[in-house]
Amino acid sequence: VTITFLGGLGEIGRNCCAIEVDGDMVLVDFGLMFPGPDMPGIDLVLPDFSFITANADRLRAVVLTHGHEDHVGGLPFLLREVSVPLYGSRLTLGLARNRIEEAGLLGRTSFNAVADGETITVGSMKIEFVPITHSVPSGNAIVFPTPQGLVMHSGDFKIDNTPVDGRRSDLASIGHLSHT
Repeated sequence: VTITFLGGLGEIGRNCCAIEVDGDMVLVDFGLMFPGPDMPGIDLVLPDFSFITANADRLRAVVLTHGHEDHVGGLPFLLREVSVPLYGSRLTLGLARNRIEEAGLLGRTSFNAVADGETITVGSMKIEFVPITHSVPSGNAIVFPTPQGLVMHSGDFKIDNTPVDGRRSDLASIGHLSHT
């Protein structure tokens, strides 16, 4: 099991993490970052995805935690280089789809909606989507059972017992996962 963060650590934006198990790679999110005042002339900052393009033959999917630009905004730039399916909630995929369609890249991906608590298989990996609340509805934590134990990527979250859409974080499932 290899976990490689390509952005998003120590900064707000560019969220992207590669999880590799048994030769298969899945990305969690592919976001962008808006430049700070110390970056004149720069419009957007993307994760360094040279690692991804160099290993595109092992890339099986991008799984999305939620629909904020810092988690999905870089997808059109990635899809110019690689063709890969996307998985996430309906709302998250809808937000990502708008950017991808604007870029004329709908033919480079498929949009695969997952239900709350659903587990999918991508390549050699099982991937579970656990509902989590955030300031945008329909977020998910992403869980990867691996030979070395569970890997959970929370995405961004806040514990909100009264979310506007009524969909609460599944803390019971997260608690149960901590004992497996």
